[in-house]
Amino acid sequence: MNQVSVIKQGSKRVAEPFSANKLFESILAACLSVRLAEGAAEHTAGRTTKEVENWLINKSEVTSNDIRRQAAKTLIVLCPEAGYLYQQNKTIM
Repeated sequence: MNQVSVIKQGSKRVAEPFSANKLFESILAACLSVRLAEGAAEHTAGRTTKEVENWLINKSEVTSNDIRRQAAKTLIVLCPEAGYLYQQNKTIM
């Protein structure tokens, strides 16, 4: 995957490199928050992270909100409760 810059929320438009690990951890936290079993939570976070990475393949710059929306699309199918929590909790990522 090419290097993708993520523009963080706020008016300063500070960019940082995309971190699959950071995304995985935030999705995992949402899954565990809705009491998904640890193994299932890890599997769900892994699949969701992979889908976002696939979406990022041809992109060089995205916003953190773009990543949140893409992750939520997959997560809401795999675990609706975690998907809802992930969409609503802006501080997870």
